[in-house]
Amino acid sequence: MELLDPSTPLISLAAAAIDSETTGVDPAHARIVQLASIQVDGVAIHRERSVQHLINPGVPIPEKSSTIHNIRDADVADAHTFVKIWDIFDAFTGPRVLIGYRTGFDISVLKRECALADIGWRDRYWICVQALARLLASQQLATESLESLADRFDIAITDRHTALGDAQAAAEIWVAMIPLLRRKGIRTLGEALSASQAMLNDGSQELARESAGVDADVSELKPADYPLRIDSYAYKKRLSDVMSAPPVFASADLTLQDAARLLIEKQVSSVLVRSGDAVGIVTERDVLRSIAADVQGDDYIRLRSIMNSPLHAMREDRHLYTAMARMNRLGIRHLAVSDDHGEIVGMVTPRNLLRARASEALLLGDEIEAAEDGGGLAAARAKLSKLAGGLLADELDARSICAVISAELCTLTRRASEIAEARMLADGQGSAPVPYAVMVLGSGGRGESLLAPDQDNAIVYEQGEPGGPEDLWFEQLGGHIADLLDEAGVPYCQGGVMARNAAWRKSVDGWQETIDGWVRKSSPQDLLNVDIFFDAAAVYGHPALADKIWRHAYERAHKAPAFQALLTELARRWNSPLGMWGFRTDAHDRTDLKAGGLMPIFTAARIMSIRHSLPARSTVERLRRAGQADFMSDAAVERTLSSHETILRAILKQQLADVNAGVPLSNRVAVKTLSADERSALRTAIRDIDLIVDIVSEARF
Repeated sequence: MELLDPSTPLISLAAAAIDSETTGVDPAHARIVQLASIQVDGVAIHRERSVQHLINPGVPIPEKSSTIHNIRDADVADAHTFVKIWDIFDAFTGPRVLIGYRTGFDISVLKRECALADIGWRDRYWICVQALARLLASQQLATESLESLADRFDIAITDRHTALGDAQAAAEIWVAMIPLLRRKGIRTLGEALSASQAMLNDGSQELARESAGVDADVSELKPADYPLRIDSYAYKKRLSDVMSAPPVFASADLTLQDAARLLIEKQVSSVLVRSGDAVGIVTERDVLRSIAADVQGDDYIRLRSIMNSPLHAMREDRHLYTAMARMNRLGIRHLAVSDDHGEIVGMVTPRNLLRARASEALLLGDEIEAAEDGGGLAAARAKLSKLAGGLLADELDARSICAVISAELCTLTRRASEIAEARMLADGQGSAPVPYAVMVLGSGGRGESLLAPDQDNAIVYEQGEPGGPEDLWFEQLGGHIADLLDEAGVPYCQGGVMARNAAWRKSVDGWQETIDGWVRKSSPQDLLNVDIFFDAAAVYGHPALADKIWRHAYERAHKAPAFQALLTELARRWNSPLGMWGFRTDAHDRTDLKAGGLMPIFTAARIMSIRHSLPARSTVERLRRAGQADFMSDAAVERTLSSHETILRAILKQQLADVNAGVPLSNRVAVKTLSADERSALRTAIRDIDLIVDIVSEARF
């Protein structure tokens, strides 16, 4: 039975709260007289899914122990022995993480019972709520009782000193701690285990041994395995690459016979039908079934009566794997493809998807779209690391992997927006007062996200004044979106770049006025804001609104040489992480490869795009277009893109290693852990950044 992936978020963690009552307090000699467990999924405690067993220990129960748990020899005389109970208990807890109060003691006595019964012990993750409570409070809590711990979280204990009563108390304390741990940056199983293990260094050896780990001793995490070599075709290609275009439309009044002739003539397996405001689809199977079932003659049957509506569609820039997962979830064989404006521009069928044959490798699939709350979003988002690891093992280039990560994070924001809208409606706030769009900014908009994104999002709405009824509605919506994303593992933006804040929530006119101010009288903070705004991409709502202000920003900046000069100065401030004796490192022996590598590249590419009026979002597209317009040589473009790829790959590999180790994710890389070839390639990549910085610095203003 495999251990859970360390990247599993606590909010969706499958756990089992456990407790045991024993003959004594010395784990080297104690025997179990009662054992209980209750299942916990995320923040849901399943009281109806619990087990509790009395166990005959085979030795007398000391009176001093009986006075605590009130279990005496007569109570267990007819009870089963441990060996008969263990299979039931082991199957009940399964691969779940074991949660409890002073869990190390319970694990120790369980292991000893298994050894005495000649039962093999399998590794399992376990966590002690007392230890994590100590981390939250930054206090010495090694001797704090279960009662006082429960009191701190306003939890009433029932049936104290029974195994099930104490297990339930531990479960309730655990659930209460999850949001508090999240605020401390402890979001995943790996991070919780790693944080607990860190107590080995603070002198509290006894508590550390009982805090968390695998087996009775604190040990290294079991790393997530990436044995699956994913067929990366479905992650490289987008719907626009494989769709059949243009789609075939048919009149709603067409008869079945005429529809059959049209399908044969156009050599397609479906036609789209407009009936009033509705758009539906009729497939060849629909026609055949209707002809076979018709007893009056198919001349009386019209397409409007058999079309399936509403039509399921996805945007043409979505990856193939998302279409495969959507079609599988919905049980459909035809999926419409739309452009940025919602117009249907093509169709995708199983024939189009035939090459994307690794159905078992669709690790993330359509789960984000199907999520109903923050826990569901978190469970889906947690699969990103394993997906990225599988794609890396398949030797897919890092930029393509980042594009997949970005696409899923955009989907996460879109789904959070949908759930937030539904919550507003359920709370009696009504639907959106005016059309609007939710945008992602920065790396998400560029399609270059790694595994440690912030919430960089904004809202543009059609009309309304700051503090007016429209703005107040969107303020609440932005708050819901931010909370859902934080629960899902995308932390609140430390810089406040979130739609719940007024600075990132404006009407079309308000945004245009703000952009004009940025360009006209830029301050250092304005430059940081503009930096990510030029990467904005709509993920929900009315994309035309977002596109309007994005293009306005490009037009205004293109006509402002002084503004471009300020942006260029940002790029020129780049400080290479390479020193005389190698890579400069921080106190943790790591090098920040975003500030020292990625930032000058995407900043310079953005400047080129603005200066030469080449509107684009991704760094690759900006550099390619600059090369095509002869503002950069082909050699310079390729060297810069090679640097970009090398640095992205180094950060991505480090983040995957950190996920496994429970280390909070960042853009800092332990360069010394790279192979000699990888270090050499990274040094070359960093040195070549001078090329793009020099190109943008040589411009005449």
